[in-house]
Amino acid sequence: MKKILICGASGFVGRNLLDAFTETAGYEVRATWNKNANLTDVYHNDVEWVHANLTNSDDVKKVFSGVDIVLQYAAISTSMKDAVEKPYIHVTDNVVMNSLMMREAHEQGVEHFIFPSCTVMYEPLERPVKEKDFKGYIDNDNIYFGGGSTKVYLEQMCEFYSQLGNTKYTAIRQSNIYGKYDTFDSEEGHFFPATIDKVLKSEDSISVWGDGTEKKDLLYVEDLIELIKLIIGRQTNEFQLVNAGYGKSFTITDIVKSIIKGFGKDLKIKYDTTKPSRKVGLELDISKSEKVFGWKPKYNLESGIEKLTHHERLK
Repeated sequence: MKKILICGASGFVGRNLLDAFTETAGYEVRATWNKNANLTDVYHNDVEWVHANLTNSDDVKKVFSGVDIVLQYAAISTSMKDAVEKPYIHVTDNVVMNSLMMREAHEQGVEHFIFPSCTVMYEPLERPVKEKDFKGYIDNDNIYFGGGSTKVYLEQMCEFYSQLGNTKYTAIRQSNIYGKYDTFDSEEGHFFPATIDKVLKSEDSISVWGDGTEKKDLLYVEDLIELIKLIIGRQTNEFQLVNAGYGKSFTITDIVKSIIKGFGKDLKIKYDTTKPSRKVGLELDISKSEKVFGWKPKYNLESGIEKLTHHERLK
């Protein structure tokens, strides 16, 4: 029996991980929460809950005791608006908590530490972007310069610690993840769940930021969970860095049209070009994840939206 620690278990991906690993034989699940205790009653029979501030070294030491596998999905994460107006939010606390946790994983001899990175370090190309296409520098004109540089540093710390002991580290460069338990709020949520909230609340039209030409590579959360399971079972190297996306990008306009259609609405799309928008398109090359772990996404955009139409919080 392996003891798996899910950090940030009350968040979007964290709760999906709880569903997956409490239903998978062979795991004892420990989970952390900090500000949101709402789920501690929901999973109380299957999960050992620990209240912890993961920027505190004593709390980190407490939650890591006796753990075999760490899924590090605790983070300071905010909306696009905050990313533009308060970019420092994504830097300081995330560096502190992850640095403490990687050190503790090393010192306690944890078997495997899995860290979710991002894709904002990539420059858009005319072809799908491979892991090796990032050359180590993020342009400081990029609105995600701070947050992206933080992720790159932490990826490097994963590789650093992997060379010091027996703990395996994995950094997953995730694209835009969507699915059940996300924050479906047009003010607080990220683009995809915020758009669903707008669609459900609108009668005639929906307003989107930018001109609709920005592209996103979207991955349904259950596909990410499946990749994580495969990584746990199949990684042999001390350190691995892989892309996780659908492998194809969609314009904002196409995504919004698919959401409108999927939820059975008839809305016009209005474009607010005064709002911030990244005029780029990015799609990931996921061939390394397929080659190393035997993984392929199961859900396309339409089938992912179809699953969300049955989610209780959206009814």
